[in-house]
Amino acid sequence: MRIFLDANVIVSVINKEYPLYTFSSRILSLAGHKNFELFTSPLCLAISFYFAEKKFGAKEAKNRIKILMDHLHITFCGVEESTKAIENKKATDFEDALQYYSALSSKCKYIITNDVDDYYFSSIEVLKPELFLNKYFR
Repeated sequence: MRIFLDANVIVSVINKEYPLYTFSSRILSLAGHKNFELFTSPLCLAISFYFAEKKFGAKEAKNRIKILMDHLHITFCGVEESTKAIENKKATDFEDALQYYSALSSKCKYIITNDVDDYYFSSIEVLKPELFLNKYFR
Protein backbone atom coordinates (compact mmCIF):
# COMPACT_ATOMS: atom_id res chain seq x y z
CA MET A 1 0.00 0.00 0.00
CA ARG A 2 1.42 3.35 -1.07
CA ILE A 3 1.09 6.16 1.47
CA PHE A 4 2.00 9.81 0.96
CA LEU A 5 3.23 11.70 4.03
CA ASP A 6 2.51 15.41 4.18
CA ALA A 7 5.18 17.76 5.54
CA ASN A 8 3.40 18.29 8.85
CA VAL A 9 3.68 14.58 9.67
CA ILE A 10 7.41 14.62 8.96
CA VAL A 11 7.97 17.88 10.86
CA SER A 12 6.19 16.52 13.93
CA VAL A 13 8.60 13.58 13.98
CA ILE A 14 11.81 15.45 13.15
CA ASN A 15 11.10 18.08 15.81
CA LYS A 16 9.40 15.70 18.29
CA GLU A 17 6.31 17.87 18.47
CA TYR A 18 3.88 16.41 20.97
CA PRO A 19 1.11 15.34 20.89
CA LEU A 20 1.44 14.85 17.09
CA TYR A 21 4.74 12.97 17.43
CA THR A 22 3.12 9.90 18.98
CA PHE A 23 1.03 8.91 15.96
CA SER A 24 3.24 10.45 13.27
CA SER A 25 6.24 8.43 14.45
CA ARG A 26 4.17 5.25 14.32
CA ILE A 27 3.27 6.06 10.72
CA LEU A 28 6.96 6.55 9.86
CA SER A 29 7.79 3.22 11.50
CA LEU A 30 5.78 1.55 8.73
CA ALA A 31 8.71 2.24 6.39
CA GLY A 32 10.14 -1.14 7.31
CA HIS A 33 6.85 -3.00 6.97
CA LYS A 34 6.52 -5.21 3.89
CA ASN A 35 2.93 -4.11 3.17
CA PHE A 36 3.59 -0.39 3.08
CA GLU A 37 5.57 2.01 0.91
CA LEU A 38 5.96 5.50 2.31
CA PHE A 39 6.31 8.46 -0.03
CA THR A 40 6.88 12.16 0.34
CA SER A 41 7.76 14.94 -2.05
CA PRO A 42 10.90 17.05 -2.39
CA LEU A 43 8.76 20.00 -1.33
CA CYS A 44 7.78 18.22 1.91
CA LEU A 45 11.44 17.56 2.59
CA ALA A 46 12.26 21.22 2.02
CA ILE A 47 9.49 22.33 4.38
CA SER A 48 10.66 19.79 6.97
CA PHE A 49 14.26 20.96 6.61
CA TYR A 50 13.20 24.57 7.19
CA PHE A 51 11.52 23.75 10.52
CA ALA A 52 14.28 21.39 11.63
CA GLU A 53 16.93 23.99 10.82
CA LYS A 54 15.11 26.56 12.95
CA LYS A 55 15.17 24.14 15.90
CA PHE A 56 18.50 22.32 15.49
CA GLY A 57 20.64 24.24 12.99
CA ALA A 58 21.53 23.37 9.39
CA LYS A 59 23.94 20.49 10.08
CA GLU A 60 21.53 18.55 12.31
CA ALA A 61 18.59 19.33 10.01
CA LYS A 62 20.51 17.81 7.07
CA ASN A 63 21.33 14.73 9.15
CA ARG A 64 17.68 14.24 10.06
CA ILE A 65 16.47 14.70 6.48
CA LYS A 66 19.13 12.25 5.25
CA ILE A 67 17.93 9.60 7.70
CA LEU A 68 14.37 10.08 6.47
CA MET A 69 15.42 9.87 2.84
CA ASP A 70 16.95 6.46 3.52
CA HIS A 71 13.48 5.17 4.48
CA LEU A 72 11.10 7.04 2.20
CA HIS A 73 10.39 7.04 -1.51
CA ILE A 74 10.58 10.49 -3.04
CA THR A 75 7.81 11.46 -5.45
CA PHE A 76 8.32 13.48 -8.58
CA CYS A 77 6.95 16.99 -8.81
CA GLY A 78 7.59 18.33 -12.28
CA VAL A 79 5.87 20.26 -15.02
CA GLU A 80 2.83 17.97 -15.27
CA GLU A 81 2.12 18.00 -11.52
CA SER A 82 2.73 21.74 -11.30
CA THR A 83 0.45 22.47 -14.24
CA LYS A 84 -2.36 20.36 -12.80
CA ALA A 85 -1.93 22.05 -9.41
CA ILE A 86 -2.11 25.56 -10.80
CA GLU A 87 -5.07 24.73 -13.07
CA ASN A 88 -7.15 22.98 -10.39
CA LYS A 89 -9.87 25.53 -9.65
CA LYS A 90 -11.02 23.62 -6.56
CA ALA A 91 -7.59 23.72 -4.91
CA THR A 92 -7.01 27.16 -3.43
CA ASP A 93 -3.62 26.36 -1.86
CA PHE A 94 -0.96 25.75 -4.53
CA GLU A 95 1.42 23.92 -2.17
CA ASP A 96 -1.28 21.43 -1.12
CA ALA A 97 -2.21 20.90 -4.76
CA LEU A 98 1.44 20.19 -5.61
CA GLN A 99 1.57 17.59 -2.83
CA TYR A 100 -1.66 16.04 -4.02
CA TYR A 101 -0.60 15.69 -7.65
CA SER A 102 2.79 14.42 -6.57
CA ALA A 103 1.06 11.71 -4.51
CA LEU A 104 -1.38 10.95 -7.31
CA SER A 105 1.38 10.53 -9.91
CA SER A 106 3.12 8.06 -7.56
CA LYS A 107 -0.12 6.07 -7.27
CA CYS A 108 -0.47 6.65 -3.53
CA LYS A 109 -3.66 5.30 -2.03
CA TYR A 110 -3.65 7.57 1.04
CA ILE A 111 -2.44 10.98 2.05
CA ILE A 112 -1.54 11.15 5.73
CA THR A 113 -1.64 14.65 7.19
CA ASN A 114 -2.53 16.45 10.37
CA ASP A 115 -4.44 19.00 8.29
CA VAL A 116 -7.06 16.86 6.55
CA ASP A 117 -9.14 19.89 5.57
CA ASP A 118 -6.30 21.14 3.35
CA TYR A 119 -7.06 18.31 0.91
CA TYR A 120 -10.83 18.85 0.55
CA PHE A 121 -10.43 18.48 -3.24
CA SER A 122 -8.64 15.11 -3.10
CA SER A 123 -9.81 11.94 -4.82
CA ILE A 124 -7.26 10.04 -2.69
CA GLU A 125 -8.39 9.18 0.85
CA VAL A 126 -6.91 11.68 3.32
CA LEU A 127 -6.49 10.67 6.96
CA LYS A 128 -4.83 11.88 10.13
CA PRO A 129 -2.12 9.52 11.39
CA GLU A 130 -4.23 8.36 14.33
CA LEU A 131 -7.22 7.51 12.12
CA PHE A 132 -5.05 5.63 9.63
CA LEU A 133 -3.54 3.54 12.43
CA ASN A 134 -6.97 2.85 13.92
CA LYS A 135 -8.27 1.78 10.51
CA TYR A 136 -5.42 -0.64 9.74
CA PHE A 137 -3.96 -1.65 13.11
CA ARG A 138 -6.87 -2.24 15.48
